[in-house]
Amino acid sequence: MNLRFALLFAFAATTLAAAQEAKPALAPERHEYVLHNFQTESGVVLPEAHLVYGTYGHLNAAGDNAILLPSHYMANLRGYEWLMKTPQYPAGALDPGQLFLVTTELFGNGRSSSPSNTPEPFHGPRFPVMTIRDNVRAVHQMLVEELHVRHLKAVIGFSMGAQQAFQWAVSYPGFMDRIVATSGTAKTYGHGIVRLEGQIAAIAADETFHNGDYTAPPARGLEAFAVVWTGWLYSQEWWRQELWRGRAKPGTTLAQYIDDMRHHFIPGADANDLILQMRTWELNDVGNTPASEAGAAAADVHLAFAGNERAALESIKVPVLFMPSATDLYFPVTDARFESQSIRAVTLLPIPSLWGHPAGAGASTADKDFLNSHIALFLAGKPVIGEAVTGAGVLP
Repeated sequence: MNLRFALLFAFAATTLAAAQEAKPALAPERHEYVLHNFQTESGVVLPEAHLVYGTYGHLNAAGDNAILLPSHYMANLRGYEWLMKTPQYPAGALDPGQLFLVTTELFGNGRSSSPSNTPEPFHGPRFPVMTIRDNVRAVHQMLVEELHVRHLKAVIGFSMGAQQAFQWAVSYPGFMDRIVATSGTAKTYGHGIVRLEGQIAAIAADETFHNGDYTAPPARGLEAFAVVWTGWLYSQEWWRQELWRGRAKPGTTLAQYIDDMRHHFIPGADANDLILQMRTWELNDVGNTPASEAGAAAADVHLAFAGNERAALESIKVPVLFMPSATDLYFPVTDARFESQSIRAVTLLPIPSLWGHPAGAGASTADKDFLNSHIALFLAGKPVIGEAVTGAGVLP
């Protein structure tokens, strides 16, 4: 498998390359939902906000077989096929033949409303910074008004998708039966913000960037961004053991591997789009959730948390399967352990992997099998044994 697809595996369409090789019977139906006069959390109103999403399977007559899979950084609607059951992978936790799977694309990915595809006065750097809550609120409206989904079996998210899963459980606590969060936390802490600022600075340092008003892609800045991001993607031990060789063509040197990442990290991505989603990532904090949205059901009404993420996490009513990667440099396992102390019904189950952040998206065969087996048990209401968590009620 070439390096370009190996990188997309981690961030955009985790199993698309494998799917093409094996030709599984997975084909999402693409949809686009338009929200008119969408008011962002920053106060900016977009005349039209476009939300791209995909569906697998069909909503049953009872309306109780829907699962939401919110996208991660710069991902498209195929980013969760590693979780889906196919003839080639019968161990998949999610069966599109039995479930209605909805995959959404974050604002800023270049297909949903983004700096790169929105007309003036919101084009490029003038596009408003979107929050995780903006994304969750937009998807909630789409589910209810367009798909007529009023309850979810689960919200399952990787990375920025995990951020959304936690926000769903706080903003709409009665809307789903349970959530699963892999390689992601409910708040972005200081070290994560420093990392993201470094990656933004790498793009902005290109003199052709012009504060986001570039006339051609800031190529050098994008290459610097890719190298900085690569340094955080996998664990240090992953590099020491040269596990990258399993993703490279035979005979590839480390220098060639790094150079390929430099030039093909997220091919075709727009610089302003990349920065927008990093700003969304930086701002994530369930503790800043305001009083319930006007459209929320009465049962979902809650008080604002005044910036207290612990109080927000304590408000979660549904069971949570929390699966950090044991070697994640983006969302350290220590952050997950800290947050778990405030969740009443949590199973904390670290992924025993050297693959760093992408372990939460099934980066290796072992990671994929570990995730699917435990998520399948959790969705079925069967026991999943995790770490002991001080101050929280761990599910049996």
